Amino acid sequence: MTIALLFLAAILATLLGWLLKQTFNAAPWEAEVVGDAAHHGPFGDDKAKFIALLTFLAVVCSFFALILSAYSLRMDLGDWVPMTEPQLLWTNTVMLIVASAVFQWTRNASVAGQQSRLQPGLLITGVLTLGFVLGQFIAWQQLQSSGQYVTTNPSNAFFYFLTGAHAVHIIGGMFVWARATTKVVLGKGDASEIRRSIELCTIYWHFLLIVWLILFGLLLQT
Repeated sequence: MTIALLFLAAILATLLGWLLKQTFNAAPWEAEVVGDAAHHGPFGDDKAKFIALLTFLAVVCSFFALILSAYSLRMDLGDWVPMTEPQLLWTNTVMLIVASAVFQWTRNASVAGQQSRLQPGLLITGVLTLGFVLGQFIAWQQLQSSGQYVTTNPSNAFFYFLTGAHAVHIIGGMFVWARATTKVVLGKGDASEIRRSIELCTIYWHFLLIVWLILFGLLLQT
């Protein structure tokens, strides 16, 4: 548990470091730069979106860190009974890992200007991510079929809450993915705008993958 909290704290510190660097490294006169010079850096003139994403990820990281702290404290009470996690979670984890890898592949293609790789990359990522969310729901159904309900034991309640909260954040990211994918499939939208959306989504997918690996590892150990 301590290792998991320290890892989340490290992620939070990294995000905050990026945020502070992006905020204070910009001199006042840099805001007046126009033309091509305004597009330097990882996200060009959309630096505000990048900083907003980092801020949001810092909040999400803090949220899960607090929940894991409560998990640690609750686990020490006498009525805690460890539950057996569904084996399907392993398959779900593999799907999320592959989805994150495919998103990175798609992001690299976008940066390189290889437009033909964007549509298949985004669609594969979407299918795998939806498969992960559906798999989580099926895992819930398996637990309930075996009599493992939310109210059965505190460990069950935390399992449902942690996996549910993570799934909600995944579904939220799917809205941004859907917008970018629609533009690519229909051939609409500015190429640079689509590229930036893919880059931001890739960061978000990688972050949620790391969070899930921490949660999954913790659930397996406790």
